[in-house]
Amino acid sequence: MLADFKLTTPPPTGTPAFRTVHRIQVWVAVTVAYLTDRLTSRLATGRKPGSTGDNDRGDVPGWVMITVMTALVVLGLLTVFRDQVKAAVTQAFDSIRKAT
Repeated sequence: MLADFKLTTPPPTGTPAFRTVHRIQVWVAVTVAYLTDRLTSRLATGRKPGSTGDNDRGDVPGWVMITVMTALVVLGLLTVFRDQVKAAVTQAFDSIRKAT
């Protein structure tokens, strides 16, 4: 699957394509930071962040709906910005390969 990616030059700075790729990169970074914070908090305390210690299991159907909706948003973004995402991922992997 990774062999299908072709390296393309990133879009020029200031263009709409560059801003779109940058927004996606920022969104991914913020999402990863948020999820990492939630996971480390839960691992450190053994319970959900903000929990009062009660045996509250939360709103399971709500979490399922949020997960499904997030997956649909990601799929929608990937179909619209497929080429830009491929270029950004390829560029990231190439920079990692060059660093090692």
